[in-house]
Amino acid sequence: MTHVVVESCIKCKYTDCVDVCPVDCFREGPNMLSIDPDECIDCAVCIPECPVNAIYAEEDVPEDQRDWIPLNVELSKGWPSITRMKPHPPDADDWKDVREKRHLLER
Repeated sequence: MTHVVVESCIKCKYTDCVDVCPVDCFREGPNMLSIDPDECIDCAVCIPECPVNAIYAEEDVPEDQRDWIPLNVELSKGWPSITRMKPHPPDADDWKDVREKRHLLER
């Protein structure tokens, strides 16, 4: 199993999770993060670090977000590794409670 980043990360892209990851499995896209399932060791230390609850164990991904499992695989193959926390986007707090942001995903 692996962990999965879901829709609520879009436009927030807080990187608190990156600092605690022991295996550097996070990948950085233009406006969200993804997790490389080939690198993730399922340790779960990233889950409580996410201020928008965007990270789930694969088996716990909500039904309406399950399509993010294969999408994380796809996105992680093309995005570069991120290994250190970065400042979040200036408008991240404005987006953290917005639902249905899937159409805003930038690849």
